[in-house]
Amino acid sequence: MYINYMDESGVPENASSSHFVLVGLAVRDIDWKEYEREVTNCKQRFGLADTEVHASWMARRYLEQERIPDFDQLAWQDRQQAVDRLRKDHLLRLAAYGRKSQLKGAQNNYRRTKAYTHLSLTQRRQVLRQLADLVGSWTNSRLFAEAIDKQYLYAQKAVPRSPFEHAFTEVVQRYEYFLRHRGNALNQSLLGMIVQDNNATVAKKLTEMMLRFHRQGTRWTDIDHILETPLFVDSSLTSMVQMSDLCGYAIRRYFENGETDLFDRIYSRFDRTAKGVGGIRHYTAPGCGCRVCTDHT
Repeated sequence: MYINYMDESGVPENASSSHFVLVGLAVRDIDWKEYEREVTNCKQRFGLADTEVHASWMARRYLEQERIPDFDQLAWQDRQQAVDRLRKDHLLRLAAYGRKSQLKGAQNNYRRTKAYTHLSLTQRRQVLRQLADLVGSWTNSRLFAEAIDKQYLYAQKAVPRSPFEHAFTEVVQRYEYFLRHRGNALNQSLLGMIVQDNNATVAKKLTEMMLRFHRQGTRWTDIDHILETPLFVDSSLTSMVQMSDLCGYAIRRYFENGETDLFDRIYSRFDRTAKGVGGIRHYTAPGCGCRVCTDHT
């Protein structure tokens, strides 16, 4: 059995990012415990043993760190305390000046990045590289992803599905194809399940879609090898969903910014056949010459 851990990167329906990505990291049931151990060991080396890996918040600059003299020379605890002092002063100033919207944004930013402030930007990016290398080394795992150019999607005359619904359908189909073909190659009935990062906005919709897929199939295939509807979990408690988050971040940064460092480390894990890479598609205007469009089956 394979367990497909799914997560998204980017916002589906506004202009804050040009692409929306949904990715699934499928691992064998007999491998997941070892993979969890490897991820935990990597996080422990950087003081993140009980911390959720959220790639987009880890990879950004923390301006407070750059204002602290000799930050890189400080011990982890001293770094965190120094950052906390600067952030507390900043919040007090915003509150005193009545800047409510800025205060709310800063509080959200500080809350999401608090667990990483003992690490420099170089170290945080090193964590992401090491975790991406782990995913790339999991030879029995498979990645499935849909990267949607939102401008192209909405330029179509009719948009019957939201970006999330579109991407979910595509990833489920690729997962079904993999289970079917891999099972045939092994001469056994291979089954899979989906574990999705809990997103209250779309959970009900995805459950309804999966029930419909089980009854009617998708446009292109019946769903015979995926069990049940998605199981929704708290990503902070599940390392494999966190690795899916990392993969989604790497994919979106590749399409939006041309960044290849993390993307190249996981690219070998996308499902493929002798004809090319089928596990990932870039849904964009014809004529795109990116690596994915060139390699996609």
